[in-house]
Amino acid sequence: MKFRNAAVALAVATAGLTLGACSSNSASSTTTTTMAPAPAPASKTIAEIASANPDFSTLVTAVKAAGLVDTLNGTGPYTVFAPTNAAFAALPAGTVETLLKPENKATLTKILTYHVVAGKKMAADIMPGTLTTAQGGTITVSTENGKVILTDGKGGKATVTKTDIEASNGVIHVIDAVLQPAS
Repeated sequence: MKFRNAAVALAVATAGLTLGACSSNSASSTTTTTMAPAPAPASKTIAEIASANPDFSTLVTAVKAAGLVDTLNGTGPYTVFAPTNAAFAALPAGTVETLLKPENKATLTKILTYHVVAGKKMAADIMPGTLTTAQGGTITVSTENGKVILTDGKGGKATVTKTDIEASNGVIHVIDAVLQPAS
């Protein structure tokens, strides 16, 4: 299954033609046609988009604890596979609280950077195979029952539930589980 490219569909749906005024004189008739302006590029960074979405509040707390806010506000571009609050809540009891402790910052940073891929990879650009993460590990991309699945380094799986949330410095794809690097 291919990923949907929601951004392209949105651009096609919102683009239209604006017909200008028609004027005529005795010699000729003139019609002016201009394209409507293209949608404005995303103006918010990945960090700003995540911070504004209540479904990412646990992710935002973790990004702050790991000291990665400036990175996700940086120029990028980045592709982020963003777990929802429900994804974090599905971890064993006490895991999130333990990871947020200052003494576990290195482990938290490894987990969070495992959710980041260099470059802006829209859904249509991601094919079955492997992706190398900013953490240095790999994620396997496959499809199951018509859904895109990411398999982490420990064999855990996350389903991509929403794609192509464009940011000024990359793109976010929403996932339903927290990915774990092999080490």
